[in-house]
Amino acid sequence: MSKGRDLKPHIGIFGRRNNGKSSLINLMTGQEVAIVSEEAGTTTDPVKKSIEIFGIGPAIIVDTAGIDDSGELGEKRVKKTYDAIKTIDCAILVIAKNEFGFYEKELIKKFCDYSIPYFIVHNKSDLQPLEQLTRENIATFSKAEVIDFSVANHTQTDTLVELLKKTIPETSFQKPSLLGGIIEPNGVVLLVTPIDSEAPDGRMILPQVMAIRDVLDNDNICIVLKETHLKQYFEQHKPEPQLVITDSQAFEFVNSIVPAHVPLTSFSIVFARLRGDFDHYIQGTPTLSELNDGDKILILESCSHQVSCEDIGRHKLPKWITEFSGKKLDFDVVAGLSDIPEITNYRMVIQCGGCVVTRKQLINRLRPAVNANIPVSNYGMTIAWINGIFDRVIEPFKNKINS
Repeated sequence: MSKGRDLKPHIGIFGRRNNGKSSLINLMTGQEVAIVSEEAGTTTDPVKKSIEIFGIGPAIIVDTAGIDDSGELGEKRVKKTYDAIKTIDCAILVIAKNEFGFYEKELIKKFCDYSIPYFIVHNKSDLQPLEQLTRENIATFSKAEVIDFSVANHTQTDTLVELLKKTIPETSFQKPSLLGGIIEPNGVVLLVTPIDSEAPDGRMILPQVMAIRDVLDNDNICIVLKETHLKQYFEQHKPEPQLVITDSQAFEFVNSIVPAHVPLTSFSIVFARLRGDFDHYIQGTPTLSELNDGDKILILESCSHQVSCEDIGRHKLPKWITEFSGKKLDFDVVAGLSDIPEITNYRMVIQCGGCVVTRKQLINRLRPAVNANIPVSNYGMTIAWINGIFDRVIEPFKNKINS
């Protein structure tokens, strides 16, 4: 499954083999996107399919392998099913034949571990309706809503969709403002966008594009320039910006030019407020001044990409942190949504901006470190701390964190 490549809300379908998960997906999408068979174990790796849900909008349905799969290959499929939980915004647990036991309880525990909202569908009710005893059994373990359902009865689809709309977090499909509460209407926002070897050919990165649109949506004038024209802008006494947003890697240079009374931050930090674990980033960043020889630092990249000598996660950050701390440090880099090594081995975790993953995926990626009380930061805040301007770049967000 190509995880983390689509920012639409992800809805996972879970349950035992032959409970009708794939049939349910075909009904919801209105087409045969999942293989339906009487043979158990037809679905292997999790499969994703785009869908449009009225009242929610575009979403991704994730079909997973049966949680009761067996054998060596089956165990690998089950692991991928559990891994998929970390990437979704809402879950549908499909049961049938009034079976609710170990497998369902294990899934529910995982849903709770990762704060995944869910509801339960008792499928194939045309063959065997949901019994009151089963409802009572479920109620002793879960407060989730339960519906009796049959894919053979298409009139029930609306009931399923309404329950989905009720269950899925609005934050997963609403489009919150990147700069809402930070900038006032009818001003100027200056975006400093360096063009170096890491910049994609012929286009801008997602946070830059989102910032341009958000400035306009907030009824402001958006000015975009390279760092080489920043001094010229201020020398020509152009309209003073109410906010300057720059690439974090240009902090030192931009900070030296932008007047101290003009608010300054970075694309990475603005994006972290929208999508990342902003409060924990702020709390954890000062740990950079407390590192000791032999400390291990984990760098979490959300995307997999070709590595260059100017790669920030693999080359620049380790170099800058080492020089700043004056300590002998070890760095590990984990890209994409690959498995993370034993988290307690690390003194600190530093996460990228996560522009190619959903908020839920980014938060759950960091959850093991937060739960283990390991300090965390993100690229932008780390670079700001190293350059001694952390307080300045956080100032625009004070009293507005997670507002």
